[in-house]
Amino acid sequence: MKEERVVQQDEGPVIPGHCYHCGDACDQQPIQFDEKKFCCDGCKTVYSILKENDLCTYYDLDSNPGITLKSKNFEDKYAYLDSEEIMRIILDFLDGERAKATFFIPSIHCSSCIWLLENLYKLQTGVKTSRVNFSKKELQIDFNPALISLRQLVELLATLGYEPSISLEDQDKKVQKSENRGLFLRIGVAGFAFGNIMLLSFPEYFGFEGIQDGSIRWAISIINILLAIPVATYCSAYYYRSAWAGLRQGFINIDVPISLGILALFFRSLFEILSQTGPGYFDSLAGLLFFLLTGRWFQSYTYQGLSFERDYKSYFPLAVQRLQDGKIAPVTVRDLKKGDIIQLRNNEIIPADCRLLSKEAHIDYSFVTGESESQLRVQNDFIYAGGRQKGESIQLEVVKPVSQSYLTRLWNNEAFASDKDSRYQNLINTISKYFTIVVLTLALGGLAFWFTRDSGKAIQVFAAVLIVACPCALSMATPYTLGNTMRIFGRRGFYLKNAQVIEKLSLIQDIVFDKTGTITLSNESELRYEGDALRDEDAVALASLTANSIHPLSRRIAASFRDKYQPQPVESYEETVGKGLSGRVKGKEYRLGSATFTGVALPPGDGQSSMVFISIDGRPTGCFHIGNKYRDSLRNVVERLSSAYTLTLLTGDSGREEKNLRTIFPDGTAMKFDQKPEDKLLYIYNLQKEKQRRVLMVGDGLNDAGALSQSDAGISITEDISGFTPASDAILSAESFHQLPDFLSFTGLARKVIISSFIISFMYNIVGLSFALAGLLTPLVAAILMPLSSITVVAFATLSTNVLARQRKIL
Repeated sequence: MKEERVVQQDEGPVIPGHCYHCGDACDQQPIQFDEKKFCCDGCKTVYSILKENDLCTYYDLDSNPGITLKSKNFEDKYAYLDSEEIMRIILDFLDGERAKATFFIPSIHCSSCIWLLENLYKLQTGVKTSRVNFSKKELQIDFNPALISLRQLVELLATLGYEPSISLEDQDKKVQKSENRGLFLRIGVAGFAFGNIMLLSFPEYFGFEGIQDGSIRWAISIINILLAIPVATYCSAYYYRSAWAGLRQGFINIDVPISLGILALFFRSLFEILSQTGPGYFDSLAGLLFFLLTGRWFQSYTYQGLSFERDYKSYFPLAVQRLQDGKIAPVTVRDLKKGDIIQLRNNEIIPADCRLLSKEAHIDYSFVTGESESQLRVQNDFIYAGGRQKGESIQLEVVKPVSQSYLTRLWNNEAFASDKDSRYQNLINTISKYFTIVVLTLALGGLAFWFTRDSGKAIQVFAAVLIVACPCALSMATPYTLGNTMRIFGRRGFYLKNAQVIEKLSLIQDIVFDKTGTITLSNESELRYEGDALRDEDAVALASLTANSIHPLSRRIAASFRDKYQPQPVESYEETVGKGLSGRVKGKEYRLGSATFTGVALPPGDGQSSMVFISIDGRPTGCFHIGNKYRDSLRNVVERLSSAYTLTLLTGDSGREEKNLRTIFPDGTAMKFDQKPEDKLLYIYNLQKEKQRRVLMVGDGLNDAGALSQSDAGISITEDISGFTPASDAILSAESFHQLPDFLSFTGLARKVIISSFIISFMYNIVGLSFALAGLLTPLVAAILMPLSSITVVAFATLSTNVLARQRKIL
């Protein structure tokens, strides 16, 4: 198979001009290999590996399933994985010729990915098995470390386009028991008991007298007791613990009346059976616990593939290269000490506060401070942790270890330590206080009324009131409404940490927006040329000149030319730090940069964009204006939100775009620029404490983490839901940004559905209480009324949210 560069596309099995592997558009000289076209050597290499191992079924499962590999250049990037200390941190198991590792693979996205990753053993000797958890984007690999090292395994995955995300958080990972497993067991026990007790109780429901043998009746009763004991103890333990915890803290939550109802049901039923005065209500007890636990599971369901608790450890690398005794060796970030010399390559993150030893560096702080443009740093400058190096390798001296760095100090703020849920009293717990008081008052009143007439019946009435007034239907309204709302939101790219977030969002009064990456596109900017018309030969020269630079503005200009012109050789190329570029192309001298560097009289500027000037052979030619690109739906979103909320903009950027932003946001909108992370946190804290406002923060980066934690609710916007997002209450896919007003509006509707469900529940309680206070509560009435009320509330809550979601076009 011959490899060659081609200019013209011929007929082939893929879309003309698109890579067979990843589907990206090819440049003017794509690589042709095996009668297929590829955008880069990386994609061609992966295809050839798959073909040699007879694994091209990968391409049959999905069209263009691969990930582009144009920047594939690992060098010694994964050398730190050869360290035994780091291997022990990452590996789940290691014993002789067997090792297990679990990797987070953000690029898993389709069935082809799963198929290829689970067939790694065909590609590499030493890989025994590999299994993909698609929802978590995790890959678990069982391999022989004697045949393939951990480093080689990671490099294989990266070569295939499935580079694992390995961060400092991996050093602190702990195996946590799944709470869902215990909940599933409780649901299973309650469901088993419910079905069997009802089956054994059918004769009692309909007065069937066929069973004359008293020993059989007694045996059935004992079986019912044995089935009910684990329901009243194991299955109900959560409600007892929650009720007791609430009472110890001095408030009555919804689990207090539920616990009273469960205990009343169990002990009265036990008394009736042992005294042979009745069959008891064990069927109702088991049924109610089954519905309650099912609702709890429905409400507690979360998006396991997402993390809502990420901090700087998820962002920092696990290890870096340290220079010691003239040799470079990997060291874990936590082991860095003051005075250590480290070396960072392009796009690597600075893990600690450092002093720059190299001549210069371009540091991207956008994710930490919100400043959208890279910052030039020169030798001996102080560089804060969290910045990302752009360009050639640099050396730095550690000034403060990770534990004392800028980002770590930010995370030590009490906003991160406090539990925002503790500041919030949800609707159901507010109602439960009054509900419990009313129920106990009625029960004691019924006891007092009947005690002088029939003391035996008085005890029955007291227990019956507690049984029938058990707020089970009431407590189901919230989990089923909010759980279904979470499901609806999730289908539209809005993922909530838990159901309680919906109630918090429904009470919001103020919305605070970050700018960079939140209302602007993270990886795009607007570029506009102003000046003399550029001839093709000049455009080619500018494309060639900017292709040699790593400065963000140069790269943006180069990207605008990439699909139109093929770069040419540049003579006498020179880049003057902080000023611009110069070079000769086909005999002409070109200069790009500041007005002073290019010899242009500085114009007034628009105040909204960066300006890059051009001169050709010493003659000023024109200027590129480069500014932030706002999300297409921003104006509509702001207009809709401003009618219901007070809006604020906080950004780490300078105020050069304020004039433009004022045309988007309503008059009087508070805008604060050059805001540090702690400034944002303090601003929200003051809104809450001084003005008593409920605040929603919408951000995207580490610089917003404090504000997201301090706010009553925090939403993190991301282009990739599997990528890094700071700790937040919700993650919003950037594709769904235009529906943010719909989501917030729907949380208010969900709250109204809950209130309507409460009214239905109260109506059932009124009917049940009338039977109980009159002393007429029979097993048949309890068996019908109590499950019916629960089923009605569940059906109403689920159907109502679905119908309203369809009307609002979010389902």
